[in-house]
Amino acid sequence: MVVGNKLQVLDALDVAKTQWYHFTAIIIAGMGFFTDAYDLFCISLVTKLLGRIYYHVDGAKSPGSLPPNVSAAVNGVAFCGTLAGQLFFGWLGDKLGRKKVYGMTLMLMVICSIASGLSFSSNPKAVMATLCFFRFWLGFGIGGDYPLSATIMSEYANKKTRGAFIAAVFAMQGFGILGGGIFAIIISAAFMASFHAPPYEVDPVGSTVPEADYVWRIVLMVGALPAALTYYWRLKMPETARYTALVAKNAKQAASDMSKVLQMDIEAEPQKIEQEKIPYGLFSKEFAKRHGLHLLGTTTTWFLLDIAFYSQNLFQKDIFSAIGWIPSAKTMNALEEVYKIARAQTLIALCSTVPGYWFTVAFIDIMGRFAIQLMGFFFMTVFMFALAIPYDHWIHKDNRIGFVVMYSLTFFFANFGPNATTFVVPAEIFPARLRSTCHGISAAAGKLGAMVGAFGFLYLAQNKDKAKADAGYPAGIGVKNSLIVLGVINALGFLFTFLVPESKGKSLEEMSGENENNGEGEAGASSSSSSNH
Repeated sequence: MVVGNKLQVLDALDVAKTQWYHFTAIIIAGMGFFTDAYDLFCISLVTKLLGRIYYHVDGAKSPGSLPPNVSAAVNGVAFCGTLAGQLFFGWLGDKLGRKKVYGMTLMLMVICSIASGLSFSSNPKAVMATLCFFRFWLGFGIGGDYPLSATIMSEYANKKTRGAFIAAVFAMQGFGILGGGIFAIIISAAFMASFHAPPYEVDPVGSTVPEADYVWRIVLMVGALPAALTYYWRLKMPETARYTALVAKNAKQAASDMSKVLQMDIEAEPQKIEQEKIPYGLFSKEFAKRHGLHLLGTTTTWFLLDIAFYSQNLFQKDIFSAIGWIPSAKTMNALEEVYKIARAQTLIALCSTVPGYWFTVAFIDIMGRFAIQLMGFFFMTVFMFALAIPYDHWIHKDNRIGFVVMYSLTFFFANFGPNATTFVVPAEIFPARLRSTCHGISAAAGKLGAMVGAFGFLYLAQNKDKAKADAGYPAGIGVKNSLIVLGVINALGFLFTFLVPESKGKSLEEMSGENENNGEGEAGASSSSSSNH
């Protein structure tokens, strides 16, 4: 049945039973996210190794480490690329269509993954410069994946399980982080078995075997594989019906595309959408009136979340060293250090990151986006303060396991919470012709937060005593105070969540108010249908 002036093809999508094509769409979009997470986070597995190989100082007590500016560049340049990519490809996805742009982002990721492992020369400056150059463009491709994957999934899904489908795409991030850790464990273990080396304190030069240079290159380059494997399938996906019907204004094509996908007959209807008043643009008063607060809500919550989330993720290894999970660097050789860092990161991913994502997938269409996001921010705040205030208590050897459990719980509630919902909601609440752009803007605000988290935290968490800070860093406010700052940021995220509407069980057109533009009978139909879900 067609409600008011709503196109039958969109109605068919909203009420479609969950079918095989939903799962193929999750896998195709999800593999992009698997690759994104692998590529973004695998760098933190090998930064210590890069320091040992390229910044070794003869006679130094501890192994070489990346100077602060190089470390910040290597860790953060991909985020800069991602931010630019989210804005550019988000806009392009609304201009050219989701599908056309979808293959471009993937090719960029494949090429730059391979190129970043091929950073030529053995001169530190040249290696880091080429690595940073290709990591930037890799990030640019990854950035495009955010708005496009979310938009494609939301436009393909039905009303009832849409939240779970979009969240499932995002949850592949967890497997990407896990995959990176497991792969680094396997590679470093294989190289350790083949090339024996003494610990740094026994033989500083011999502790880093020349072959270690291959390890980080292989880890970075393998990121191209999952992306390359899904390229063919991305090209075969039809354009989403909502784009074809609502933006490209071709209801006939949309009906024929979706008839094939849904395996049911959808009659091609005459285009009813012509009566729409002049569509309002992103910078119009009308957009500000209808969706201004929503956009403020999605950008601020994602920004605040990512400050906390990325500062935690990138500095896991420092936290593990602080509590003794990873022994001091000089007692290990270079490959062993990669192995231990990867093992710790994999454990955290396995025990808290991955389960958190899938809890969201399971509950998002039952509890709703709003409740999960509030709950996540609330518990992240609680656990951050619980870590920060008695921080001196947690550093003692006997209490370390407690520290790791609390730390894991903040991760769990980030993922069963705002880390997933901030990705889902912007793909649901904006009009089709601005959906990808608005998601890109929200995601870019998140990446801005990631940069604040990644760079700010690197400096903030340094010891207050300059003599005890890492080589080359100024004194900071210490880990304890940094954790208090993060707790406050999470509390702000909790407050800003109140700007974001609940989209559970409503159709995309109902959320964005697109129905109301087409004739007048729709507004009534839309409000009556929203009250009985």
